[in-house]
Order: sequence, then C-alpha cells, then structure tokens
Amino acid sequence: MAARRTWLLIGVTAVAVAGSIATYDTTPGNILYVATYLALCAIAWHAVARMEPGPQRLPWALIATSQTLWLTGDVIELVYYYRSSVPPVGVADACWLAGYPLLAVALTLMARHRAPGRLRSAVLDGLTLTVAAGLASWQFLILPNLATGLSLAETIIPPLYPIADVVLLAGVLFIALSPGDRGTPTRLLLGAVVLYLSVDIGYNVLPYVVDYGLVERIGPLLILGNALVIGACLHPQRAELTRAGAEVDLLHPSRVLFLGLALLTAPTLALVENGLTDKAVAALIATALSTGFVLMRFTTAVREQEKAQAELAFRARHDPLTGLANRAVLTTEMERARSGPVAVLYLDLDGFKQINDGYGHHAGDLVLATVADRLSTAVRATDLVVRLGGDEFVLFCPNLPEDEAVRLAERVLADVAQPIPFRGELLDVGVSVGIAAYRHLDGADVLRSADMAMYEAKRLGRGRWVMAG
Repeated sequence: MAARRTWLLIGVTAVAVAGSIATYDTTPGNILYVATYLALCAIAWHAVARMEPGPQRLPWALIATSQTLWLTGDVIELVYYYRSSVPPVGVADACWLAGYPLLAVALTLMARHRAPGRLRSAVLDGLTLTVAAGLASWQFLILPNLATGLSLAETIIPPLYPIADVVLLAGVLFIALSPGDRGTPTRLLLGAVVLYLSVDIGYNVLPYVVDYGLVERIGPLLILGNALVIGACLHPQRAELTRAGAEVDLLHPSRVLFLGLALLTAPTLALVENGLTDKAVAALIATALSTGFVLMRFTTAVREQEKAQAELAFRARHDPLTGLANRAVLTTEMERARSGPVAVLYLDLDGFKQINDGYGHHAGDLVLATVADRLSTAVRATDLVVRLGGDEFVLFCPNLPEDEAVRLAERVLADVAQPIPFRGELLDVGVSVGIAAYRHLDGADVLRSADMAMYEAKRLGRGRWVMAG
C-alpha cells in the first residue's frame, strides 16, 4: 500500500507539473507551482518527523532542507515579480545555491551508510568523473560568463550554478558507484538528481538553440524531481539507501567506459581549443589507444580480484559442504522481514548419528548434501534453506500461511525419508520438524519456538512435525 502511495504522489505531481508548464508565467500557473512545491515540502518534513532519531534520518532532513531553500528562493523571486521587477541576482540566488551542497552532503552520507569501509573505489571513480565534468563546465559554461563584462555580482553568481552542479554530480556519483542494493528507492533518488542536473544544464545550453521564453518553461520539472526524492523517502524499502548493503562492489563495463572518457576529456578539450591540426589529432588517437589498453589491463586485474572477493564472501555466508546459507544469512533475512508474516521450520535429522558412526563421515556428508538438495527442491524460490550446523536445518518462509507451512512440513517428511544409495546399500534417515508461524516476526523468539517444537516432535516419536503453541 505504501508503494502505491509513492507512485500516486509522483503521478499527481507529474500532472501538476504539466499544468505549471502549460500555464507558465501566469498567476494561475504561479499559484499552482507554489502550492505543489509547498505541499511536497510539507510531505517531506512530515516523513522526516516520523523517522526514528539517528544518523539514518540526517540525510533525509538535509534533503528536505534543500528543497525548502529552493522553494524559498522561488517565493522570493515571485514577490519581486509582482511588487517591482526581478533583479539579475539577489537573495533568491543565495537560497537556490545553498540547497546544492546540502543535497550533495545527503547523498554522500547515504553512500557512507550503504558501504561502510568500502567506499574508496566509488569515491576515486566519482572524483575522476567529477574532475572531467568540472573541466568541461569550466571551458563551456563558466569562462563564457566571466567574459560578459557585467557587474561583479552578475559576473560571479551565474558561474556558481555550474560549480554547484559539479558538487551535486560528485554526490550522486558516490551513491551510484557505491555497492549496495539497487531497488526502487535508489532508482528514484538517482533519477531525481539526474533530472535536477538536466534542468540546470538545459538552462545554460538550450538558450543557444531555442528562444529563452521556451527554456524558462522547463523550470517546473524541478518539482517532479522533488516528487521522486520524496517518493524514495516514503517508499517502504527506503532503508536500502541508509543501511549497509550486501552487494559486492563489481566493476560494471559502463564504469570503465566512463572512466576512459574522463581520462580523454583534457586532451579533447585542448584539441578543441587549439584547433584540429593533423599532429594534434594523431596525438589524441594515440592517447585514446593507450588509455584503452591501460583500462583493459586494469579491468582484467580488477575482475580477478572481484572473483576472489566473491568467493570469500560466499564462504562467509554459506555452508561449505551443502552450499546452503548459514546462520549469518538467516539473521539478516529475519531482520529484513520484521513487517510481515513468516513461517519457520526447524529440522533435525533422525538416525543421522547411527549412519555417521556405522558408515563413516563420507556417508554422513552424502546424507547432508542429499537432504540439502531435497529441501531446496521442496521450498519456493522466495524461501531460504539454512544449515545451522551438524544435522540441523531451518526453512525460513516469508508470507507463508500456517496451513501451507504444515503442508510443506509433510512434504519435507516424505522427501527426506526416501532412501539414499551409498556403495550398493540404501541409507535410511528421517527428520523431526518444529513449526513456528507468526504474523509479526521477532527473530530470536520465533527460532527458539520452532526449536522447542522440534524437540517435542522427537519426544513424541520422531518422523513427525509439531506446531509451536
């Protein structure tokens, strides 16, 4: 339901933005613009107020503050518009410019929360791309403004916007390049920042190709960006933006491409500035080839390191014999599933010790691996099969009703009881199952209840299931 409200908010805002663009520079259009902006700011602050105090709330508070500053700048400009005339630069610019670093800091804090201790590569790559963008911005957007011959304020203030965009770009690159989950909230937030940057670039570039009266109409699109940010804040999975992610930091091919383009930015701009002579073009081609070879060698080395890291990460979270998840993964999944109904089946094999003692550890390992395969086949794709250790297993099943949990237990009893061939003989093993089904999950309690139910099943004769009371 909360996710639906998020998309409803974005949809309603998109309609309001379309109305603002259609009625731009009219009193009804200005009223619609301010009313929509004010409502979004109020929703943002309401969402922040409902969050628990702590470091995870600070980025959202900074984002709400930046949006409020931008709204304040718009209101100030409208007051000038209706009372006298809008000055070329003024207090409104101070409000607008102040919002950019706050948003960039918020994004940086999110990146730190998402990848604690693992942000170095994202920062280095982000700064590389930021420097390239800053160099291009300096040559094409800032220098032309400095050469206009206007007053000091009119000369200094406009170039600050491209600089603010570069700062904001650094923040969005830190979170885009950092490891972590990539769900809807992350995509909404990144989409919002891309929209902010696109509108600002449009203000600087489009006047060279179209009438400025048309360029002004893209301003209300910033409100849609605000709606995307607030949608990320309201989304039920927004915690992915401010908690440590399990995703391994991988080198995506597009990342290598962007780094290559960044490395070629300076020589390309120098070539454009000094003219396309034959020697300069040849030097640029040679530089591009050298950069490509270096990046290929760099990518090969990184891929080898990623493979080793992925192997270590897998071993840390999985049982080496069966390949099943271990207790650490179970704990993490229980933390993530606090808001919905769950069923937990605690399993302990019957007769495993006799097989291990009578036929040896090779037979015991075969039994454990075979049982792991049978359990993995019995559950749904969304369920988690865990080996806690020894001959104890857990099935963690989110959103599984109690009656279906019972049917799953009966299926597991039948599947595990099938004989297992071993060196010309058949090994017979059974299982006792304890079931705990709860609407609201408390990880330690539900696991303990399922464990106690399993021991009750063993006491009653093994090879059966018992539902926790």
